[in-house]
Amino acid sequence: MSYLIRGLGALSALGETVSAHREALRDGRSSFQELGALMESSTPTVLASWIQNRALLTHRKWSPAAMAALHVARQAVASAGWTAEQTRDAVILLGTSRGGAAGWLDPWPARRGFPLMQASNSMHGEAAAALSIELGIRGAYQVISTGCSAGLDALGMASMHLQCKMAERALVVAVDLPLVRFILEGYQSAGILSKNGRNDPYHPDTGGIFPAEAAAALTLEKNDASGGVRLLGYLANSDAMDPLSLSPSSGQLVALMEKARGLFGEPAAVCPHATGTASHAVAEPQCLAQAFPDATPSLHLLKPYLGHGIGAGSLLETVILCDFLERGQLPPNRDGLHAPPRFSLPTQETVCRGAVWKVAASLGGHNALAVLQRDL
Repeated sequence: MSYLIRGLGALSALGETVSAHREALRDGRSSFQELGALMESSTPTVLASWIQNRALLTHRKWSPAAMAALHVARQAVASAGWTAEQTRDAVILLGTSRGGAAGWLDPWPARRGFPLMQASNSMHGEAAAALSIELGIRGAYQVISTGCSAGLDALGMASMHLQCKMAERALVVAVDLPLVRFILEGYQSAGILSKNGRNDPYHPDTGGIFPAEAAAALTLEKNDASGGVRLLGYLANSDAMDPLSLSPSSGQLVALMEKARGLFGEPAAVCPHATGTASHAVAEPQCLAQAFPDATPSLHLLKPYLGHGIGAGSLLETVILCDFLERGQLPPNRDGLHAPPRFSLPTQETVCRGAVWKVAASLGGHNALAVLQRDL
């Protein structure tokens, strides 16, 4: 069974709308700056990407993460054309890695929150509660926190809600604002922050991630109407090996992709996780080569534009893929990226003639895969 993806919402350093993201990719633009331009940091020269309009995230009642979630959710619901009744009966699945850490465990500049809201602001589920309250959604809401794959897992869990007949429609949202001191210090201790500023995930000299703020939303619904983009399926598994690195020796990512091939056939394109860490730069191409010994789908790397949006990144990349797929296209790669052996990184928009896979992985060894296809 497939489900229709209709409404989309996006927020990052590239802009406050889905169309702004589309135009940025078409122009080959990114927005990375040294962290020292945003905040006091023990790593002031690390390149990062953040939402430019800080006022959009600053509210006395709701946390910054809740405000980002509300921004993209309103876009998605509006573009889906849901009525008040349809919105009321939907379910909410929200993916996040770091929840409401920004503005709670770490102060948010210029925010003067209501003391009454301190208990609510500290809940990891506050952003989902804010969506329910502000949009009048009375279906269930749940928070998925599986690290960097959280947004993609939220999409998968939403499809399960629809399959189990808990609802006819789901609002899927992901948000992460990781540019706070204690999170960045943890990344630095783990050795995953970019060490050399090379924004080329599969280059032999890649040096780590470019952390980024991000939020994204999409609507998922049971709908037999033709046209639009459909979620054909979702799969996930775990490596059960390493808390920090992708573990190709576990065979689990390869097994996941082989299972997807058996269920859905060969994809036309893959949007891989492609974090840019040194271990991932070696491991993921190996997994792709094993999973596709004969076929060579084109690869589309979006983190060189967006940075690593942590738990929200996988859903933001999915939203961008859906936006291009609605037009029958695949997003271009940035010029000059290093391609793995046998695979191509097209630098122009190309016509998509089949399914697209979005792949994500998390610290701790969780792998997720969503299959998307334009419905003609």
